[in-house]
Amino acid sequence: MLKKIINPWLLITVLTIYGTAGFASCSSNEGNSTEQSNITNIADKVWAYCQTHPDGFTINISTMTKPTEGIAVGYAATQNSHSREQLEKVVSHALQHDGYVGGWYYTYIPVEGKVAKIIERGTILFGTTGDYRPLSFCQADGTYWGFGIEVAKEIAKRIGVGVQFIKTSWPTLTADVLAEPQLFDLAIGGITITDTRRKTMLMSDGYLANGKTILCRASEAERYKSLADIDKPEVTVMVNPGGLNEKFANENLTQAKIVVHTKNEEIPALIAEGEADVMITEITEAPYYVQTDTRLAAPLLNAPFTHGEIGVLMQKGQEDLLRMVNNVIRQMKSDGSLRKLHEKYGLVYAYE
Repeated sequence: MLKKIINPWLLITVLTIYGTAGFASCSSNEGNSTEQSNITNIADKVWAYCQTHPDGFTINISTMTKPTEGIAVGYAATQNSHSREQLEKVVSHALQHDGYVGGWYYTYIPVEGKVAKIIERGTILFGTTGDYRPLSFCQADGTYWGFGIEVAKEIAKRIGVGVQFIKTSWPTLTADVLAEPQLFDLAIGGITITDTRRKTMLMSDGYLANGKTILCRASEAERYKSLADIDKPEVTVMVNPGGLNEKFANENLTQAKIVVHTKNEEIPALIAEGEADVMITEITEAPYYVQTDTRLAAPLLNAPFTHGEIGVLMQKGQEDLLRMVNNVIRQMKSDGSLRKLHEKYGLVYAYE
């Protein structure tokens, strides 16, 4: 039988609701035995209940029903309880107070799985390009920031480990993900979910809507109303190498002049300065540059050429890690933290 360990990012805590449950406490040995048996029985029921309520729960442990009104607050004495054994302490505390228990779904992880190795290491390694504002950007001092960086940190936090970012690039992304020995556990930051990638790698559920659009000079915004307006011999289009922007340009622009520039983060300024006319980019990236450089515009932002989602990329054979990442993404959608990140970075939230 396979040994198991507890996923440390899921918690159980005691909650109190307006209203009381009225539980009695016994002091004799026989009474203590009966009380412990009652606690164990209730803990078993709560344990079973939380497995079918992955988005969180609050229940009255005397009736195993949800409260219909009131305010829930957590008790510090039983915060950060992770296991079935600790649940008995939670139930005991609830019996002495208002009789309500709340928490989040827990899961088990095989000790030989990828996630177990990450937990044992104490750090999860994320590959990221660091050139894609506002999703992933590496500053001169080596510090990373961005929407995708914060998602990565949240994944690490909910798994219960530290996080380290390792530089990759769009031209080498696939090779770096598939490298043996592995350079990092997974990759994040502006990576579009595609069937091509899924043929050779694993991709998580989407956590950000995406689509191809353009950046151009604000003074010429009226010039570009469609893809046909861009695909003309007099238009110079600049793209970064090795990614889906270059692929889109090569497949859809047969008349325009296509120029490849190595550093993605430099292209918007080059467009503004007149080194090229149009940048093929994403609806996730374009708003940032329009907001930070008044010389730029994104006239087709609300009518993207493609529609897709951004996700986390990793090697095949890491299905337990994929499940864990998807669980975190699902939890972030459910608890509102993903929406807050969208709002922080001015991104469109598409997960109602």
